[in-house]
Amino acid sequence: MEELLTVKKLCKDGILKDISFDVKIREMVAIMGPSGSGKSTLLYQVSGMDRADSGEVWIDGTEICALSEDERAKLRLSRMGFVFQQMNMLKNLNLLDNILLPASRLNRGKVPRKELESRARRLMGKMGIEALAQRRITEVSGGQLQRACICRSMINQPKILFADEPTGALNQSTAQEVMAEFTRLNQEGTTILMVTHDSKVAAKCGRILYLLDGRIQGEFSPTGAMGEKEREAAVSRWLAGMGW
Repeated sequence: MEELLTVKKLCKDGILKDISFDVKIREMVAIMGPSGSGKSTLLYQVSGMDRADSGEVWIDGTEICALSEDERAKLRLSRMGFVFQQMNMLKNLNLLDNILLPASRLNRGKVPRKELESRARRLMGKMGIEALAQRRITEVSGGQLQRACICRSMINQPKILFADEPTGALNQSTAQEVMAEFTRLNQEGTTILMVTHDSKVAAKCGRILYLLDGRIQGEFSPTGAMGEKEREAAVSRWLAGMGW
């Protein structure tokens, strides 16, 4: 499979040290490691939200470290989607308008709102929240709100989706439901790079990178033929071997 994201010898503030890896089209990859290992810092560098001290980050054929801040912002808006633990929705807007915000910023009137709204409602329908379109963010559950955040991340049809602890603020049952949506998106063709501290979440990914002291210390790919419990057990054993 063709690489969509390629990282070469990435360094940042002594936190990240010569990080190199790639993510192929249609992969779902988890980044794990203890607190302070540099997981979120790494995600911010490879997504262009921050600029690395040295190294290269290639996304869809573009080397983003060489871009200006404005150029990186445009690239993030057009080719990347983001889902965070803190959901960052605007309280004065309903769910539908929150989801439409990135599309409005990218298109600036070039695409009719009716077309964008139709796209948003299709995404909401897939996530099972279309009936909540007019609800305020204070009128829905945490799981429903995170589904809306996933819809927002997908509204501009990104090449890759970045997620930073997307289930961290959810209870176990809701986290499982949200991860089912990430899995479905991946199966439909969305490439995903996800930071998580949850081994059960990581077990749903095709590959896991283990970060320690700013370096990738190991990599593990759960066998696809395994059942869910077997995958979780295999990941737990591997993490224990890494010192988790």
